Amino acid sequence: VVTPTSLDKASAMFLSANLPMSSAVIASTTPTFSLLIEIASIKLDLIPVVTTSSTSAFSASSASCATAKVDSGNKINISTDNGNYDIVGKPSDEFPNTPSVESKNSFSIKSEVLKEIINTTSFAVSKDDLKPALTGVLFKFNNNSLTAVATDGHRLVKYENTNNDLGSNVGDVIVPKKFLNLLSVGFDVDSVQLSLGENHLTTTIGSDQYFTRIIDEKFPDFDSVIPKDNDKSLVVGKKELLSAVKRVSIFSNKSTHQIALGLKGEDVIVSTEDAEQSTKANEQIKGQYQGEDITVGYNAAYLKDVLSHISSEEITIQLKSPISAALFLPLKQKENQNLTMLLMPIRLND
Repeated sequence: VVTPTSLDKASAMFLSANLPMSSAVIASTTPTFSLLIEIASIKLDLIPVVTTSSTSAFSASSASCATAKVDSGNKINISTDNGNYDIVGKPSDEFPNTPSVESKNSFSIKSEVLKEIINTTSFAVSKDDLKPALTGVLFKFNNNSLTAVATDGHRLVKYENTNNDLGSNVGDVIVPKKFLNLLSVGFDVDSVQLSLGENHLTTTIGSDQYFTRIIDEKFPDFDSVIPKDNDKSLVVGKKELLSAVKRVSIFSNKSTHQIALGLKGEDVIVSTEDAEQSTKANEQIKGQYQGEDITVGYNAAYLKDVLSHISSEEITIQLKSPISAALFLPLKQKENQNLTMLLMPIRLND
C-alpha cells in the first residue's frame, strides 16, 4: 500500500488527464487547491511490480504501460511508453481532514430541480467578497416548497418550487457558488440527499459525497425590493429581444455597456450611442406594450444575462419608471414553479 501524497493543482490536472482514478477526494482550500490520491487506487488494472519501504511502482497489464513511483520525499515519477514525468507532491497530513458533520436535518430533493436552480440562479451571485452573504445562493426550505434567491445588487433571481415534500420546515441556508458549480457538472440520479449541520452542508449523489462550509451571514430581505406596483407591461419574444440586444450592444460604450429600450405601442426600439467612439446603433422589433411611452436604460451585459436564463419563448417585462426596478417573468410559468428576475436600470446620458 502506497503512502498517500497530495499534489498541487497543475500536477493534479496532469495526473487526472493521464491516469484516471477510481477514488479521489477533491477539496478547495484557501489559498491552494489540493488533490489527495492513493496511488494504489489508479484505475488501470494495475499490478504491483516493485514494492520497497521507500518506493512503490505499478504497471499496467495492457499493452499501453504506465508506471508511477513515489519515494519517501513525496517525489512522484510517472513513466509511460512515450514519456517520463516528475511531479513534486506534499505530505498527506497537510491535506484537510474530511469534516465531521453532525446532521440536524436530512432530506432529499429531485435532481432536476436542484440542477435547474443552479442553472437559473448562479449567474446573479455577487463576486464581491466584502459582501459575503451575496456570494452564495439562499435556499429557503419549507414543508412542501423550496425557494432559491441570488443577487449582486444589480440583478436578483427568485426561484420557487412547490412540489417538494421535505417533511419538515428545515429553514434557511446560504450555499457558496463554487460548491453549486461543482454539483452542476452532472446528475445521474433521480434525487439528491442533503444533510444540514451546524456549519456544513453535505450532499450525497449516488455513491459520491460533497461537503461545503455554509455562509454564516444574514441574507438581505429580498421580498422588500421586489416591486408590487409596476403598472406597465411588455410581452415580447425572448429570442428576438435577446438577439437585438446582442447586436446593438456591440456598439455600446465599453465601460458602461449602456443601451436603451424605448417602448411605444407595438414598437420596441433597442438603441445605444458611444460618443467617445462616434458609434451608435438601433433596432426595432415588435412587442405588445401596455402603458405610457417610456425609455429605460440598462447595462447590456446584465440584460443579456437575465434574458438568456429565462427558458420560455415569450417573456413579460413589468415596469414602473425609468429609475425603478423592472421584473422579467416567463409569459407562462412551468408547473409547480414560479420564476422572478429583477433588473435595476441605469440613468441614460442626455
